[in-house]
Amino acid sequence: MEGKSYHRTVAGRVPPQVNQPQAGSARTQIRAVDVIRKKRDGQELSSVEIEYLVRAYTAGDIPDYQVSAWLMAVILRGMSRAETASLTDAMLRSGDVLNFSEFPAKKVDKHSTGGVGDKTSLVLAPLVAAGGLIVPMISGRGLGHTGGTLDKLESIPGFNVNLSVPDFRKVLDKCGCAMIGQTSEIAPADRKLYALRDVTGTVESPYLICASIMSKKLAEGVDALVLDVKTGSGAFMKEEKDAAFLAELMVESGEAMGKAMVALITNMDEPLGMYVGNSLEVVEALEVLQGKGPEDLKELCLELAGWMFHLGGAADTVAQGRANSQELITSGKALEKFRQMVTLQGGDARAIDNPDRLPRARHTLEVLSPESGSIAAIDCEAVGMACVVLGGGREKKEDSVDPAVGIVLRRKVGDAVKAGESLCSVHYNSEDRGLRAREMIQKSYQVADKAAKEKRKLVHRVIRGSGGK
Repeated sequence: MEGKSYHRTVAGRVPPQVNQPQAGSARTQIRAVDVIRKKRDGQELSSVEIEYLVRAYTAGDIPDYQVSAWLMAVILRGMSRAETASLTDAMLRSGDVLNFSEFPAKKVDKHSTGGVGDKTSLVLAPLVAAGGLIVPMISGRGLGHTGGTLDKLESIPGFNVNLSVPDFRKVLDKCGCAMIGQTSEIAPADRKLYALRDVTGTVESPYLICASIMSKKLAEGVDALVLDVKTGSGAFMKEEKDAAFLAELMVESGEAMGKAMVALITNMDEPLGMYVGNSLEVVEALEVLQGKGPEDLKELCLELAGWMFHLGGAADTVAQGRANSQELITSGKALEKFRQMVTLQGGDARAIDNPDRLPRARHTLEVLSPESGSIAAIDCEAVGMACVVLGGGREKKEDSVDPAVGIVLRRKVGDAVKAGESLCSVHYNSEDRGLRAREMIQKSYQVADKAAKEKRKLVHRVIRGSGGK
């Protein structure tokens, strides 16, 4: 696959004449409605049909409503491994495949399948770069009930996630990490499909998730990739078997392209950390980089960083990588790397030492426990949707995001609570939205007389190589 001309690395776009259909060829006869019907009826699409759909939609030749119908057909009918590989390849080839061979250090990235309160990328990029690896991180916006790394970064005044590829290289050259979104040069098909899936109820398909993640991650030119695949009430994959299937799909896709791969199946039965919402999550990420923060968030960051250092050749074992990570946090080097990246990408670095410079909601209200007992469970997805209702996510594709709003948890699973005590604080700018979010969160908490059962482990399992554990 890598020997084909369209996989060569370039400074600009892949030439438009590459793989274009010739006049009178079979490709010119493909119609979007026929592709939709074929998938609706459970038939396997050819690589030519998938390439046509992706290329035409990226070019604006197929409307949203037809691609929405195709996406729903995929949700209902699924895809074969061959279709998934073809979709990933077509999305990858919609833009550039980057080459960072000028940097002698290994290029490593991490990607999460999406969760509530998951701000690990904000910690990991500067942390791993402080340890000498290169982290070219291309991230996404909020999807469904989950937050987006780009939305969080943009809550830092001035932070520019829309760097051109040359500017992306300059930031990497100076500080070893940079965090941007998909530009017109990098996986533009994924950028369009990602936004459409968010608002058409077509997020959860493991095949679409795999193609979305792997197309932009393979376009980054990384040597190794660590995947954080969430499972539980706040994940797209509610059941662990579904999360493992997705993880195996992505590991298989990456290894086929010669990348060192690992996937961690991690718990998302409750929000990660205590803060949910864009600027609030920046604050909590900063706390971790300062050696503070909640235990679950710190533990997961160290575990993921340990694997990044190990796959990137900077640590002989994952345990050594964890120890190195802790030292980089303790010494202040990780925080200083974050400060450097923020400055280079146009952000106000003063917010790092003074979080009051970040957007803050005008009002707060408390969600009170109706009874005494122990927190038995939290409907994590409902908490994520409450943040969307507040304005912290998108209900329609064109919606803007309010970076200031969010939720601060006061109690998590296993914690004791008395009637009238706060379960969480809601940070809001619209009273109507605040009241709606409070009602949703109130219903999301289950309070039991007896102590909750033992929490599920934060990391359930590790998948490497052809689904191996």
